[in-house]
Amino acid sequence: MPAYLHAIQTAVPKTSYSQDEAAQVMLASLTPGSRASKLVHRIYAHSGIDKRHSVITDLRDGGGDFIDDQGSFRSPTTGTRNDHYMAHARPLFKAAGRSVLDAADGFSADDVTHVITASCTGFYAPGPDFHLVKDLGLAPSVRRVHVGFMGCYAAFPALNMARAFCAEDPNAVVLVVCLELCSLHLEPSEEVDDILAFSVFADGASAALVTGQPPASGAAFRFESMDSTIAPDSESDMAWTIGDKGFKMVLSTYVPKILEANIGGVVDPVLEQSGWTRDDITHWAVHPGGRAILDKVRNGLDIDDAPLTASRSVLAEYGNMSSATILFVLKESLANASSGEKAMAMAFGPGLTVETGLFERI
Repeated sequence: MPAYLHAIQTAVPKTSYSQDEAAQVMLASLTPGSRASKLVHRIYAHSGIDKRHSVITDLRDGGGDFIDDQGSFRSPTTGTRNDHYMAHARPLFKAAGRSVLDAADGFSADDVTHVITASCTGFYAPGPDFHLVKDLGLAPSVRRVHVGFMGCYAAFPALNMARAFCAEDPNAVVLVVCLELCSLHLEPSEEVDDILAFSVFADGASAALVTGQPPASGAAFRFESMDSTIAPDSESDMAWTIGDKGFKMVLSTYVPKILEANIGGVVDPVLEQSGWTRDDITHWAVHPGGRAILDKVRNGLDIDDAPLTASRSVLAEYGNMSSATILFVLKESLANASSGEKAMAMAFGPGLTVETGLFERI
């Protein structure tokens, strides 16, 4: 049974910071002239990011839970950070979901049969899947699933699950919403991996409908296939654990090299299953985990940079919003695709897990 991805929408917090401002927050807690401070200058300046959005409003002015009146970082507890998640996640989930329903031609809140949410930057129950039913006026009988703690690739299991629901019931209308508030786990550090991680992560939400029927009008991606694999010898290079001062994100400097060495061997068998080759792909919707990741994936696939335009644009404008990011990229890819053009989407997360999806624009 065919399934269609459409009405992709995004939402971000009102507050944003330039990459230079974000660097100053980190530098304020490091020794001037130290190796760590020099790394911050270099890494932030070459990140490919212009600005990032955050639910934290005191990074610029101080006087809050994260920055005091003197501009020093408070290092709030994980509990305090999760309190901010609970306060800010619900309205952002609602905004993304409402935008989808407003944009979905031929579908309304009354048609939604399933809700799938994805997030790994906070926890509460009843969770975002429950509150979306309440906040969007969905039927209480809507079937709900929450995908948690899977990191940057979580949108793919969510989309694949939605596709499976549509295969089971061609009348299924699945609302998928991904949200991450990564900036809540900001913590100054002199470790290279920590500096690298916090130079890219940001906050945002994205959402879409997956249906067994195409939209009445407008563009959509038809699912061709979805696949998953694990890169060899990479378990410790991308990870996420819970600490006393937020969630500790590990983004090793080796990740881009691992992807460069392995991405061709991941992509080609997936394409072959559909009878496609790399030359058939017009849009490479690559999760912009960082500038180096996009560079190395491009090199590993031996493709031009033009098909990565959407990924680089999202990175520059929003940074890495973990699971929410790939739908930002797919939204831009869909807007720029012509009927019949093919797209390959991919994202990377803890493991190192590589998730891929093949789509054709209708």
